[in-house]
Amino acid sequence: MRTDLFALRHIGINENNYQQMFKTVGVENLDQLIYETIPDDIKLKNNLNLPEALSENEYLEHLQELADKNKVFKSYIGLGYNEGLLPSPIKRNILENPGWYTAYTPYQAEIAQGRLEALLNFQTMVCDLTGMELANASLLDESTAAAEAMAMLFDVRSRPQKKENVVKFFVSEEILPQTLSLLQTRATPIGIELVIGNHEEFTFGADFFGALLQYPGKYGQVNDYASFVDNCNQNNIKVAVAADILSLVKLKAPAEFGVDVVVGTTQRFGIPLGYGGPHAAFFATKEAYKRNIPGRIIGVTKDTDGKPALRMALQTREQHIKRDKATSNICTAQVLLAVMAGMYAVYHGPKGLEYIANKVHNTTINTATAIEKLGFKQLNTVYFDTIKIEVKDASALKTIAESKKINFNYINDTTVSISINEATSKKDFEAIAACFAELNKAENTASFTEDVQTVIPSSLQRNTPFLENEVFNSYHSETELMRYIKKLERKDLALNHSMISLGSCTMKLNAASEMLPLSSAQWGNIHPFAPVDQAEGYQILLKRLEDHLSEITGFAATSLQPNSGAQGEYAGLMVIRAYHESRNEAHRNICLIPASAHGTNPASAVMAGMKVVVTKTDDYGNIDVNDLREKAELHKDNLAALMVTYPSTHGVFESSIKEVTQLIHDNGGQVYMDGANMNAQVGLTNPGNIGADVCHLNLHKTFAIPHGGGGPGVGPICVAPQLVPFLPGNPVIKTGGEKAITAISSAPWGSSLVCLISYGYIVMLGEEGLRQSTSIAILNANYIKERLSGKFDVLYTGEKGRAAHEMIIDCRPFKQNGIEVTDIAKRLMDYGFHAPTVSFPVAGTLMIEPTESESLAELDRFCDTMLSIRAEIDEATLDNPNNVLKNSPHTLDMVTNDVWDFPYSRQKAAFPLEHIADNKFWPVVRRVDEAYGDRNLICTCAPIEAYMEA
Repeated sequence: MRTDLFALRHIGINENNYQQMFKTVGVENLDQLIYETIPDDIKLKNNLNLPEALSENEYLEHLQELADKNKVFKSYIGLGYNEGLLPSPIKRNILENPGWYTAYTPYQAEIAQGRLEALLNFQTMVCDLTGMELANASLLDESTAAAEAMAMLFDVRSRPQKKENVVKFFVSEEILPQTLSLLQTRATPIGIELVIGNHEEFTFGADFFGALLQYPGKYGQVNDYASFVDNCNQNNIKVAVAADILSLVKLKAPAEFGVDVVVGTTQRFGIPLGYGGPHAAFFATKEAYKRNIPGRIIGVTKDTDGKPALRMALQTREQHIKRDKATSNICTAQVLLAVMAGMYAVYHGPKGLEYIANKVHNTTINTATAIEKLGFKQLNTVYFDTIKIEVKDASALKTIAESKKINFNYINDTTVSISINEATSKKDFEAIAACFAELNKAENTASFTEDVQTVIPSSLQRNTPFLENEVFNSYHSETELMRYIKKLERKDLALNHSMISLGSCTMKLNAASEMLPLSSAQWGNIHPFAPVDQAEGYQILLKRLEDHLSEITGFAATSLQPNSGAQGEYAGLMVIRAYHESRNEAHRNICLIPASAHGTNPASAVMAGMKVVVTKTDDYGNIDVNDLREKAELHKDNLAALMVTYPSTHGVFESSIKEVTQLIHDNGGQVYMDGANMNAQVGLTNPGNIGADVCHLNLHKTFAIPHGGGGPGVGPICVAPQLVPFLPGNPVIKTGGEKAITAISSAPWGSSLVCLISYGYIVMLGEEGLRQSTSIAILNANYIKERLSGKFDVLYTGEKGRAAHEMIIDCRPFKQNGIEVTDIAKRLMDYGFHAPTVSFPVAGTLMIEPTESESLAELDRFCDTMLSIRAEIDEATLDNPNNVLKNSPHTLDMVTNDVWDFPYSRQKAAFPLEHIADNKFWPVVRRVDEAYGDRNLICTCAPIEAYMEA
């Protein structure tokens, strides 16, 4: 046995397990199972052209060699990205801790109370600093958050005139360039007209519905927007502000101006630059918009016993309910990064944040003074951390600065901006001044004054308190913070405890060797807008990752820019849209979507300016080819695309897929394939072979980026040759195709830092390991299917009775016993398991996906659990809801209470199978009351007075 093979560590099944599993599944070998699962006409004829697999040690050495090619300069570029200092206890106990990074989205609230509390802290921090009433649990990045604000304000617009005439959105010329580019991407398809200009010269016309301001501006000027916002309010124009979160410690909260939305990024709250991401954006608004706010909101509710509990609020707003009526396709967040940013505020508290903000502001004033003494003109009248300097020769300054390993932001030939950050020391201050001294051939006489007079006028200074809650005033020593983080972690069930068998979400091993490099400053401390030659290691890695993903999907090129699966969907459709426009066929706007598709599909199509036409599925969950043909031919003159998931959302390889893709091409459309189920394809078939033109990939599913409790995600798109010219660009660093569409996310290569994980996954598995992973994922799914056979009905299978990598079991018949699918989901917690996907894509069902990472022992534990629950279902009766399923989950408080008035034993409640005692997980709350929380929406921590009263 070669113990240095990564595949041995990643894949949970070994050859000793095969015969038992083959016997259960009813096959002679793995080849037979694959033959019976995947249609022959789409199988790959050749192996993937990928490098030979590296061992874990070889990979880490290889990545260090690449890291050494990166030049880590001190970057004062700003433009929404600033170096911060990640406190070591947060780095060690959250970023590097699988108890945090392997958790799933908190749909099952009872086993996610720790994560939910951390996110509530994040929301409270955002509300306090912005002054707004409501914040969500993060968005993807500042630019996409600004675009979501624009879309929300467009959706809620109300004017005396007809809505269709109110389509203009004012954007301040002070906005970040990447934000403007993304607004341009998002505005056109939905009929918004952007008007870019100076806010002081803006004419408040009746055809405007909203405005977006930057606070401070992109080059550091802090404007007083009070009169502008007042005029907007008088003219029924809603206002959004993109704000720097650290500046809000010193500057007046935007809510005091009377704005409607505040967005921004929390990157500088301890999150590495990471060459662009991932970082947690924030979105704060008025409570009046609580049913319009995009993304997830964490809310306070109560459990069955009336005790406080947390859960995701207002979930009915999500796309699987609204589908093509949704105003946002956002289905994820940046939870891991939001948790870290929120914990940064917990650790530092209000006084700590004031110290950091004062230090940054003080260093900025000292820098401005030193540079002015050297004969240069500083152009900003009011600033927080960014100054704008007039120079005679920016190119000469660039040469000098880069020789000292310093990056400034070169606005033009005679202007430069400098953004000071938390990591800027007195030594750094002297080095900055030395650059200007050398430029002017003058002696560097820079001296640092500790307490300087602020340049912020009193009218713009913050005079309201923030972070008064107990949580932000209790954990300022490392010992206390470490224990607080651990207390929250213990409340959550993650992959470090047991299998999370979520269909469509592929919760596989996130290997330690894939994760380790994320902690390195050589990868973490590079600004996304640094000169490309300073990021040679990144450039090599990202290009190789793009090439590997193109090879795996059978396509010509890849863009890594989309930073979530939904963004990938949108990017794919926008590239298709641009392709049709280039052929003078802009009228093609019909998007065919099967009824079984994920809810983000229709939402993305509408955002891309397309009209959704739903096609039928047959009784077996397959695309109804006759209905599809009828609708494709009916709309052939205007057909833009088909969105299809393969294997299907029902977990089946449909044999008609090539007929389906040819049908779309014959009628002038392009085929977008949703890559959610790529874990059943890699190495065995691929989207190019199937006949698709573009697919997005969920790197946080198939390619091992951890879910992090609900993000980060990465959703790159891979495209056929005709779509390559339209891959998305960036306004600061050139990327994308020759006819690139405008930006899809803020950074040129999206969330570059976590792309290291997927690169490691591919190069350590190699071609053989990737193919084996896919095969074992299919074997594991079919093993569970057969073990549960006779007790649970599997809804859909392929023509030879096989599941793909996941299956749907039908729980609707149990209603005759009074048991709902939710009861099974909650009962699984007592057994130490997270529920599979509940009621998607079919209500009343569970969708199970074991992945290749799980061992046979874990698969058997899960199957034993499901069979035990099945026996409990048989014991339940419709007229007696006082049973072990309806009362689940059972908490430690229940089981140890002096009073036990249930008609079953404590042992049956908490330890129904013998093995559970060895590794018991205790939910900390009983079943949460969703409806109560929505009726009484509370989305921030209780004020400090509540703790004092308690």
